[in-house]
Amino acid sequence: MRIVVCVKEVLDPAAVNNYALAGGLRMGADGRHPDVATIPRLINGYDEQALEAALRLRDAGVDCRIAAVTIGTDPGGMLKHCAAMGADEIVAIDPGSLELDGAGVAAVLAAWIHQSGGAELVLCGRQASDDDQGVVPLLLAEGLGHAVSTLARDLAFADGLLTVTRATPEGDEVVRGRLPAVVTVSNELGAPRFPTAKAKMAARKMAATVVGIADLGLEAAALAPDIVLQRQYVPQVQGSCEFISGSPGEIAKALMERIRAA
Repeated sequence: MRIVVCVKEVLDPAAVNNYALAGGLRMGADGRHPDVATIPRLINGYDEQALEAALRLRDAGVDCRIAAVTIGTDPGGMLKHCAAMGADEIVAIDPGSLELDGAGVAAVLAAWIHQSGGAELVLCGRQASDDDQGVVPLLLAEGLGHAVSTLARDLAFADGLLTVTRATPEGDEVVRGRLPAVVTVSNELGAPRFPTAKAKMAARKMAATVVGIADLGLEAAALAPDIVLQRQYVPQVQGSCEFISGSPGEIAKALMERIRAA
């Protein structure tokens, strides 16, 4: 079985939040992207859990080869991390000067998967921490013609059937079906493994395969975005805190009065 895990490099969400709360997050000259010179970049957390889900399938005895693919030049950081976790293949698709929206990203990923031999299972994070849209996996499934299941917190494969346990607001839901399929993985899966020092050393020697958009047979006009980011800004964050003093009973009474009044 070939498993493809789609990964994305994002700004560290914790650092972005800290800069925003401290009033230090600024937009760049284009007015659309933050000035990120001092903000580290890392793998999207949900995508890292998608890779962990693939590795757990292999740990459970599923005979598979795992490929991690991203859109971007990736000088080595994020994809090397995927290799250190256990990915057998790492691929960077260079978009060149193209600015892709969700549909464009899905089209590029689908074209690469088709061209590189297909995949029985495609795993994605439920959404990206920078835009929180979560549309690419669904569009990718449509482009590939695969079944899709979302919000997985557990995966199992046996007797030719994939079992997905979904984390829904109403509780767990179990779905089962045959491959090929696209599955989005949620944070309920649990913490991903931490690469060992030996694995990190081995990952340094693994070179990412770099693919250009032109190599995929896609026309630039067909990838023109339907949705274009016009402006992004940092909202004014205000907060106030009031301490209530007194005995525990007095504090509880005063707090309940405030809550009722509000």
